[in-house]
Parts: sequence; structure tokens; C-alpha cells
Amino acid sequence: MRSSNPVFSRRGFSRDNGHAGFNAAPQAGAATTGANPFAQGTAANPYATNPYAQQGTQPGAPAPARTDAMTIDDVVTRTAMTLGLVVVAAAIAWWVMPVDQANLGSAYGVAIGAAIIGFVLSLVNSFKRRPSPALILTYAAFEGVFLGIVSNIVSVYVAPGAAMQAVLGTMAVFAGVLIAYRTGLIRVTRRFYGFVMAAAIGFMLLMMVNLLFAVFGGGDGLGFRSGALGIIFGIVAIVIGACILALNFKQVEDGIAYGAPREEAWLAAFGLTVTLVWIYIEMLRLVAILSGDD
Repeated sequence: MRSSNPVFSRRGFSRDNGHAGFNAAPQAGAATTGANPFAQGTAANPYATNPYAQQGTQPGAPAPARTDAMTIDDVVTRTAMTLGLVVVAAAIAWWVMPVDQANLGSAYGVAIGAAIIGFVLSLVNSFKRRPSPALILTYAAFEGVFLGIVSNIVSVYVAPGAAMQAVLGTMAVFAGVLIAYRTGLIRVTRRFYGFVMAAAIGFMLLMMVNLLFAVFGGGDGLGFRSGALGIIFGIVAIVIGACILALNFKQVEDGIAYGAPREEAWLAAFGLTVTLVWIYIEMLRLVAILSGDD
């Protein structure tokens, strides 16, 4: 299964090496099967090392269970590190970078620069063959600087307390999706995956068109990010983000079930961070729009 989040479309977080296999029941440590990209001793598993193949005996026997396989604790720890760095960098940028009238232009410039660097790093991290903790943490730092400055500007000039409301909203979405996923209320099926992919691609294309109109025509482009339309599209963006979060949970679960190597926990943490940052930004935008309509 491939996700709309480019982080999770790499090899490794898939039950069938890239093709839909949503109804398969994984068995961690099971014997070799072609459908399991992490099964020991299979050609589909780039990490597998079968000692029997090297010894020339028992060629059909499965290799011992991995001792360096990714666990949920690994994912939680790495995710806490990346999100923690985002929060710390945001707090520092909030307090260090002044956003008064005299320095507002400079603050916007720093925020845009940090956002561009963060975007470039997200692409680099998404397409690297092996996850790089240093690059992932660097992405988190720059993303935190961007979020801290933007949140401060919105809180000072648009909606006091908007940042805290956006944080609480993001936490609520995360908790709600996690509970719904774990209890089976959300089932990541082939149809669900296709719907999320189509919605995410369509939304991104529409926002790119709106951005082009805003750049060349001025104002808010086609008006999709302000007023009543802004509220509607903000809610749609949050719903799409929540659906991608469910895909993230599914793919992490698959990676753990099939014994992905421990280093892939950094990839999982990066993907979850990207999704949560997106949800937070849309929450902040929605709070700002609603406050402006009061």
C-alpha cells in the first residue's frame, strides 16, 4: 500500500511491496512469503539476510527473527524527538523574533525562508533511500521556526490565543483518529486509500491554482483561503489530514508487523510529523478566519 504522504510511499512500509493488499493478515516473524517485504530470506526484502543461504544448507528454511526490528516504542520515541524539536524551535522563534510593526517584514522573511528550507528538506528526506536522523531533525527545527513566527503573528494581529487553540485542535484530531483506528471505526481499505489519494491530490492542485492567481492577480486569488470558502476548505483540509493520519497509522502498523529495520522508525516519525504540521497549519488558518468573521 502506498500513501499520499510521500514519506510512506517508499519501500518498506507496504504489505505487498507497493500493491494494494489491505485484507492481508500480517504475522510478525512468519516464514518467508512474497507478500511480505520484510520476511527473512525473501528477494523482496532488501534487509533480509538468510544465514542458510550463505552456508549452503537448508535453502528453504526461514532465517531467524530480526533482532533489530522496528517496534512501536521506537516509533513513539523518534516521533517525540521530532515533534519535541518542532515545539522547542517554535518557542524560541516566538520569543526571539519580534513581530512588531517595525520588524514585521523581517519576521515574514525569516518565516518564508524557514518554510522553503523545511520544504526542500522534506523532499530530500522523502526520497532518500535510507532515513537520515540528522536531516529529519534539521527539517523539524526549520519547520518549528516557521510555525513559531507565523503563530506569533496570527496571535498578535488576528486572533489572540489562536496558537493554543490550534494546538488543542491538532491534539484532538490526532487522539480522535488514533482511537477510531484502534477501535476499528476507521478501516484503511483499498477504497479508503483511493478516496484519500484522490482528495489529497485534488486539494493540492486546487490550492496551487489559487496560489498562482494570488501571486499574479493579488489578493487571495480565487478566495479559497478566506471568508466562507476559506472555512469550508479549511475543514476539508483538516479532514484530509486526518485521513492521511489514518494511513500513517496503518503503514506504521504494517512496518512493525513485518519487522522493518529499526532505522525506519525515523521515517515513520518524519511522516507523522509532516502530517501533524499540516493539520496544525490548517487549524491555525481556520481559527484565524473564524476570529476575523466575528
